[in-house]
Amino acid sequence: MRRFFGKLYVQVLVGVFAGAALGFFVPHIGSDFKPLGDIFIKLIKMVFAPIIFATVVLGIARMENMKELGRVGVRALIYFEILSTFALALGLVVVNIVGPGQGMNIDPAQLDTKAIASYTAAGAKSEGFVDFLMHLVPTSIVDALARNDILQILVFATMFGVALSHIGPRARPVVDFLDSFTHGVFSVVGMIMRLAPLAAFGAMAFTVGKYGLGSVVSLGKLMGTMYITCFLFVAIVLGVIARLSGFSLWKFLKYIKDELFTVLGTSSSESVVPQLMRKLEHAGVSKPVVGLVVPAGLTFNPDGQCIYYTMAAIFIAQATNTPLTMTDQLVVLGVLLLTSKGSAGVTGSGFITLAATLASMGKIPVAGMVLLLGVDRFMSEARAITNTIGNAVGTIAIARWVGAVDRDRLTQVLDGRSDPKDLDELYEGDDEAAGKVQPIRAELGGGVRIAA
Repeated sequence: MRRFFGKLYVQVLVGVFAGAALGFFVPHIGSDFKPLGDIFIKLIKMVFAPIIFATVVLGIARMENMKELGRVGVRALIYFEILSTFALALGLVVVNIVGPGQGMNIDPAQLDTKAIASYTAAGAKSEGFVDFLMHLVPTSIVDALARNDILQILVFATMFGVALSHIGPRARPVVDFLDSFTHGVFSVVGMIMRLAPLAAFGAMAFTVGKYGLGSVVSLGKLMGTMYITCFLFVAIVLGVIARLSGFSLWKFLKYIKDELFTVLGTSSSESVVPQLMRKLEHAGVSKPVVGLVVPAGLTFNPDGQCIYYTMAAIFIAQATNTPLTMTDQLVVLGVLLLTSKGSAGVTGSGFITLAATLASMGKIPVAGMVLLLGVDRFMSEARAITNTIGNAVGTIAIARWVGAVDRDRLTQVLDGRSDPKDLDELYEGDDEAAGKVQPIRAELGGGVRIAA
């Protein structure tokens, strides 16, 4: 029994149910536990930027030439665009079939727009393509790291990694330093993850205590549709991709169950990125590919949020009796193809992005988003879990595409013949020691190899 409750995902589940119970039976006390979840997210964000920077730089610097970066990067972007487009289209189709907002007959003029203003205090605003490009370039790397701006960190880290790769042997001290630095930060992450059950308890106690189960029931049709759609996307779409990539989706989900339950409790896909990267490397995926694809997937492959965007936008139109032609809905999808790429994997970012999208279009009333306030926190769990699974499966699929995954090692790990608790062996000693776990020496295209 002690061994059972010693597992992290069991502790997180206990925290989730205990928090929900406290919020339901003693809501005025439960709503005061919000800081527990907030502190956990802040602790993760504290190490998130350094990890993303270091892993992307190391991933690129260790590639033997820039052809590898081009092949991996281009194929990753193609994969991300196809999957996010499919997720947006799936949400659009399902919400039209089910029609969760039909019959509500809400007058947008009577909605509390002040609630929207406070919820989107981060400043949801319309951004054109030129503004998006300008935003990619950081004022300084220190500023980008301080604000945890993923896109800007990726831009600088990519340039720095390319520079180190060009320098060659002279860059070895910098690469070694970043490698040691990454090991240290991952150890900090291990300490932080022990607090995940408390974070899940506080987050659920606040959510249920603040909004109650009544708000969930009143918009249950939208929530149910959202969860079912995410389930179908994972089971069917990602299931097919997993099979084509040579592994079992179910076994893989069991392998990352700790991370999924942590996401369930915290509603943040960002909260498990460091340990997810370690598990993917442990499963035989080339370290450079993991370091490049996983951080990029947070921004460019938010499958769960894409499903939410189209469903929420059309739901508001249905609830407020806003007429939308098929052309209008295709425009919504087209706009979201751009705006969805600004997601950062943090709780609430989906709501802000949706507000920015609706404001830029001027067709669907932004005030209608107040209808989502009561249940957005609950739907964020579905978004975050789908984002996490989609990003993890996508990383293996892309690695399989470029020939940078050890299939025997992957099968061995997913079959349970390798203890996930041995992950630390990947970070002991130098690169040669790390090579004990069957180093990847896979060939890309014309004989270019990715070294693990």
